[in-house]
Amino acid sequence: MTQTPATGAPVAQAAADAAAALVPSALPLAAVAASHRDVPAGATALVASFVGSPSAELVLVAGAAVTDAVAASAVPLDLADALRPALEAAARTLGAGVLETVRAEAVAEVLADDVDVLALRADGAEEPAAWFALRLRSPKVATPTTSQVPTPRANLRMLYDVEMTLTAEIGRTRLPVRQVLDLAPGAVLELDRTAGSPADVLVNGRLVARGEVVVVDEVYGIRVTEIVAGNDAGGSVG
Repeated sequence: MTQTPATGAPVAQAAADAAAALVPSALPLAAVAASHRDVPAGATALVASFVGSPSAELVLVAGAAVTDAVAASAVPLDLADALRPALEAAARTLGAGVLETVRAEAVAEVLADDVDVLALRADGAEEPAAWFALRLRSPKVATPTTSQVPTPRANLRMLYDVEMTLTAEIGRTRLPVRQVLDLAPGAVLELDRTAGSPADVLVNGRLVARGEVVVVDEVYGIRVTEIVAGNDAGGSVG
């Protein structure tokens, strides 16, 4: 059973096409319109929230072939990690924003009539390799109120003693699984930055500052050289 996606067909199609290119498959996959009823009810959906304009919920449900391939991989690989690049590619089609951590949910809880569902299928295959779904969130409209509400600063003050994890990143790279399998002691991985480039300081995956690596009493540290403004701190989905 197939149907035309109901709410945001062009947006969902573009996102699904991008995801299809990065879902693990021996053959190229094409995204075709489907219904949420086509997706196995007992399957697990991998969901990632995208915060941007528009904001959305992105969903991938792996078929048996993809699940089995990931499980049989010689590299310890979680299904969520294997499919996150596909979700990131889909998120990039929505514009600037932040893709949150991938979480697992029951298909029945995330797929319904208001969700655009597309099957990612290889030409001639009997079953889809995966299903992609997109739910666009409606923007919230602020309503005037005369009631007393805490100010943002007052709310923030309540969080002053909450500890947050800061991470420093000097660069990153992408490798196909075959190259990961070939890694050995002495191998050199080329990162996406040159020597001397500033390191990124992230909080919960969100860029907040940049700085240079220093050593203090034989312990690595970061000397902050730039605080990233709010509009520039959205991070990257890729």
